[in-house]
Amino acid sequence: MSSKKIQSDIDRQDQVVAEARRNQAQREKTYRAQALKMYPWICARCGREFSGKKLRELTVHHKDHNHDNNPPDGSNWELLCLYCHDNEHARQQVADAYDAATPGGEQDLPATYKPFANLGDLLKRKT
Repeated sequence: MSSKKIQSDIDRQDQVVAEARRNQAQREKTYRAQALKMYPWICARCGREFSGKKLRELTVHHKDHNHDNNPPDGSNWELLCLYCHDNEHARQQVADAYDAATPGGEQDLPATYKPFANLGDLLKRKT
């Protein structure tokens, strides 16, 4: 093998290693990497523990559902497994659907009946 070929292989390996280090540094800046450093690798809902290859099944859930709200203290994050994370978003979708206006755009009018309005007068009469 020629020395040029060997040098070319070494340069290519150096490039691969440098790129891998850059990618790792960028990953560590993400909120997921920050959350994994802050919190134990346990699902906040079901309590399942994660490590090794299974760690990829642990996700970061934004408590207020705003993915742009990433405070450095991690107060808007919780670690959830894939299943609990999907369940949380499904529950939120159902809640949003029930909060929406009724079909046809009709909205319920606020209640106007005040059951205790004259209670004071009624109590005074009986004494």
